[in-house]
Amino acid sequence: MDLSGILENNPVKVSVPCRVDFGGTLDISTFYLPLAHLNPVGFNMAVDLRTTVTLTPHRRGRIKVSSRGFDSAEFDHGNAPFDHPMGLMFACAQYFNAHGVHIQIDSASPPRSALGGSSSAAVAILAAFHAAFENPVDPAQVAWLAHYIESSVAGVPCGVQDQVAAAFGGAHMWAWKMGDCGPVFDRFPVFETDADRRDFASCMRVAYCGIPHESKDINSRWVSAFVQGKNRTVFARIIELTRDFYIAVRTRAYQAAADLMTQETRLRLDMTPDVLDDTGKKLFDIACAHQCGARFTGAGGGGCLWAVGGKTQIASLANDWQSILQDVPGAALLDTRIDPAGILVH
Repeated sequence: MDLSGILENNPVKVSVPCRVDFGGTLDISTFYLPLAHLNPVGFNMAVDLRTTVTLTPHRRGRIKVSSRGFDSAEFDHGNAPFDHPMGLMFACAQYFNAHGVHIQIDSASPPRSALGGSSSAAVAILAAFHAAFENPVDPAQVAWLAHYIESSVAGVPCGVQDQVAAAFGGAHMWAWKMGDCGPVFDRFPVFETDADRRDFASCMRVAYCGIPHESKDINSRWVSAFVQGKNRTVFARIIELTRDFYIAVRTRAYQAAADLMTQETRLRLDMTPDVLDDTGKKLFDIACAHQCGARFTGAGGGGCLWAVGGKTQIASLANDWQSILQDVPGAALLDTRIDPAGILVH
């Protein structure tokens, strides 16, 4: 469908948050279906480093995608390659058979930071097209659609936790399971009030290690080992730790949450030592010394770490993290908070 006329006087702008997480991988069906008897769960928090997508008119029969950190790309309608660096974005547009549109992506998170940026962009694009066509924007439907489109073009098993964090915002424990006609999730909010959310914000920090992140390799190794019958008791333990982490954060038992986070990270390190890069290992060790927990985001291997601990311990840790990061090109403590909002149509 040609959107150039629709967008001429009414360009569409949509934004969604990125996320930090705990208990990832279990949102991949390769894991949550065989482990269904253990009621697999994941945990994530949306952070206010939002990805904004703007749809503006373009030449009829053409579709263009521009994103910070990538070269712009433009193709004839229906001919965009999905194995392109921005193939996921073109695949989202193709779902709507769209052309005559320029998709502009502006992400406040660092490029390839393992905060779920590409999946967030897909959610924002799909929501933007719904808005352009004046369709209702259902967060669950958009999240699942983004997940299935990404899975169809990625060539590797994909989870859904990035998409649900982008679509719903806030902080949740998610239960992954099979419903009557397909996979579904239950969501359990972490915080009852804004005051609870603000209190926790002073007990967490997020650091960017300054090294571009590529999750496929580590994720594929976890998947391959699991399919081969390895590490299944480890992931069973991660389910327990994730559920306990949710309870600890919800009840403001931040020291207990820190210990649980350390346990989960050590289990991941035992399976894949390179889940933390050199900078990440330094940050993790310093966090342990401060009695704080630290964990990579996404599938690790570079990108971001986030930490949890008591207010005093976190404040002290932040100073030491800053000292480490100042010597790493591009690295920084990120100024971010929990974002209560998901999809926003501006």
